[in-house]
Amino acid sequence: MQSNILFESGGAPVASRVASDEPVFGGSAPRRRTHAVTVRWQGHTVTIGGGAPVRVQSMTNTDTADPIGTAIQIKELAQAGSELVRITVNTPEAAAAVPAIREQLDRMGVNVPLVGDFHYNGHLLLRDYPDCAQALSKYRINPGNVGQGAKRGTQFAQMIEAAIRHDKPVRIGVNWGSLDQDLLARMMDENAQRATPWDAQSVMYEALIQSAIGSAERAVELGLGRDRIVLSCKVSGVQDLIAVYQALSLRCGFALHLGLTEAGMGSKGIVASSAALSVLLQQGIGDTIRVSLTPEPGASRTGEVVVAQEILQTMGLRSFTPMVIACPGCGRTTSTVFQELASRIQDYLRAQMPVWRKQYPGVETMNVAVMGCIVNGPGESKHANIGISLPGTGENPAAPVFIDGVKTTTLRGARIAEEFQDIVNDYVQRTYGTTAASGVRSTVPSPDYH
Repeated sequence: MQSNILFESGGAPVASRVASDEPVFGGSAPRRRTHAVTVRWQGHTVTIGGGAPVRVQSMTNTDTADPIGTAIQIKELAQAGSELVRITVNTPEAAAAVPAIREQLDRMGVNVPLVGDFHYNGHLLLRDYPDCAQALSKYRINPGNVGQGAKRGTQFAQMIEAAIRHDKPVRIGVNWGSLDQDLLARMMDENAQRATPWDAQSVMYEALIQSAIGSAERAVELGLGRDRIVLSCKVSGVQDLIAVYQALSLRCGFALHLGLTEAGMGSKGIVASSAALSVLLQQGIGDTIRVSLTPEPGASRTGEVVVAQEILQTMGLRSFTPMVIACPGCGRTTSTVFQELASRIQDYLRAQMPVWRKQYPGVETMNVAVMGCIVNGPGESKHANIGISLPGTGENPAAPVFIDGVKTTTLRGARIAEEFQDIVNDYVQRTYGTTAASGVRSTVPSPDYH
């Protein structure tokens, strides 16, 4: 008979109960309390922290000095669901182009706030190009790259003063690849004097945290409100990121931006970002995220937005687009029909969202199941808003369709995909169009700017 006793790694039993009188609870921990930071452009506001939904950010990889190319990519990122878009402001030419980028976006009806990413010469660019400083909705400042030696404090203060003058919030973003070397050297010396010195990794973690919090407190001393500051401590290791943010969240009340600094390409980047961000979000840590994926050659930059949204949606924290549930396939599903239909429907739903988001409030919460055989097909289809169970190998060539748990029709023949897509369209119009017409709005946060 199999034992029900659970064991620790050392062999000691830790539990023997098969059942419990206590219910099992799910869901993430309560969100960490933070200051609410408002990021505005004209009449549109995105709130970060303070109980607002976890926000999705992205960054362009165009030359900012090319205003048309940059505006086009920003539009693509915004349409994909990015709620803030960061652009590099590294040269006088880039700074001079920012107002033209903002003007082009306004003409296209793209009201996404822009974040200016400054390094090394940000104090000069914000001073010499006031139209750039005003066209941006938020500044990103890296304390490790604002100057060396005695100039560091002065140039940091100049950037904070520019933010105050133009009424802009800032993200103070520390990065372990550009950490303040003076601070790190001092902490290494102090560590050497300890009776039991910390290991180098722990000193690095502490340096990141002290750089972020210390810089934020200096900004407050200069007159910037705590509700105008977002902090980040970016590293490229999953366990490193988790450790740093767990400590950072306990030591300050500032809103926090999450993200690996270099997640990588393809599945590696997606898995690393998902692992790190999901652990922290589950613990209630994080107010805004970016997935820093390296695009495949020729691939769209919008992939990082999709991954960020799917992290939040699969964790149940937000809803952005109807989700397609599909089985992985096995020997019972040698046909590729269900795979092709699942891919087609998922692509179709995401493509429709820029229009549906405005016309059909709440549609982002819809679930669609595309299943491949009779084993789990009917059951999963009944749990979805709309589900189809395609025939597996050797099964009757018929595809029952379920709507809100009730079988409504059976599709057959060569046009199953087209007919199922028509059913999805009809369901969206009937269900969410009625909601829109009645003035009832979904209570699920959407990626529109609140």
